[in-house]
Amino acid sequence: MIEKYTCTDRFLKYVTFDTQSSESSDSYPTTSKQKNLGRFIVKELLALGLEDAAMDEWGYVTATLAANISYRVPVIGLIAHLDTSPDVSGANVKAILHKNYQGEDIHLPSGITISVDENPKLKQQIGSDIFTSDGSTLLGADNKAGIAEIMDAISYLIQHPEIPHGTIKIAFTPDEEVGRGTEHFDVKKFGADYAYTIDGESAGEVEDETFCADSVNMTISGVNVHPGYAKNKLVNAIKIAAAVIEQLPKQNMSPETTEKRQGYIHPHYISGSVETAVIKYLIRDFTIEGLHEKEEVLKKTAQKVLANFPKASLDFEIVEYYRNMKYELDKDPKVVQYALEAVKRTGLTAVKNIIRGGTDGAKLSYAGLLTPNIFTGGHNFHSRQEWISVQDMQKAVDVIIHLVQIWCEKSKGVK
Repeated sequence: MIEKYTCTDRFLKYVTFDTQSSESSDSYPTTSKQKNLGRFIVKELLALGLEDAAMDEWGYVTATLAANISYRVPVIGLIAHLDTSPDVSGANVKAILHKNYQGEDIHLPSGITISVDENPKLKQQIGSDIFTSDGSTLLGADNKAGIAEIMDAISYLIQHPEIPHGTIKIAFTPDEEVGRGTEHFDVKKFGADYAYTIDGESAGEVEDETFCADSVNMTISGVNVHPGYAKNKLVNAIKIAAAVIEQLPKQNMSPETTEKRQGYIHPHYISGSVETAVIKYLIRDFTIEGLHEKEEVLKKTAQKVLANFPKASLDFEIVEYYRNMKYELDKDPKVVQYALEAVKRTGLTAVKNIIRGGTDGAKLSYAGLLTPNIFTGGHNFHSRQEWISVQDMQKAVDVIIHLVQIWCEKSKGVK
């Protein structure tokens, strides 16, 4: 459909910006450097003629492409995030283009190898052009590919006014990778009726499910006395914490033993002393019932261990995080159906998939803005082995352009 894509050129510019967010920061955004990319994109949006393009105090970049039709069409939002993962450096990214890929392992200058055995989807990329980093950093396709694809689609729509579309709202958000992407996002002010995050992986995928997510803060209180005079007196909270973790299921219910729709209990932080130890857990499942079952398993495991230490005490705090967006999306299925139809019109096989994680779309869906997730074409996010196909990026642009037309088609004649 598109005569000349600009997403590759845009992507190569965006990945040069270090936008790594931080899990330890209390500020918003968690790193001010995310705003550097935001300011750059605002200039690009203004150059495209989107006069309301701006970045607010929180680092949200927004803009509007006005409708070019006379009849009522729902306002559609297109969303991607500015930040990259805290897990791997995003500074001084050196993108490498592997042209006309022929199915071999990809050896990066840093010594890292992206192997076909561990990346079977590479087998579908014969003849494609693939971007990686040099292996010393992540690439940043998550989510700078999504930004580039949205920007390319908007640019194309502006250049081709004969393509009908309703009002399109654009938003680029900070801090998605640390779960804070919607913390200051004003859904009402944004003004979209439905939205899509362009933040998925394999070409053809539309994701309408996330985990349900809670966290558990477990505080174990022991008794501290001088170890030289501790017999029958000292109760070591560190040892109790270790025993609780040791008693967790080993063959299931952990990230390293689960896949697909299986949830897990994940101790991801521990600190403490003899007197007090704290363990933080991530609890994940695709259903609320499964989430609560795992929380009960964890609580009973801890209580069983604590029963052997009558002088110790347990504080068990559950913090609700987010819920599976499918519960909300199923209330108005067309938002997902139209995305699947847009994928089919590009010639790809449309695949409805799940996210073993969260997305800004989950929180936005519960805030009243239904927001499923569309692929970018990227793989191995959050790692030095990250890669993305140029051709799949271009397909994502095609999907966006088909999608806004479908909303027009379905709305014509509807009062």
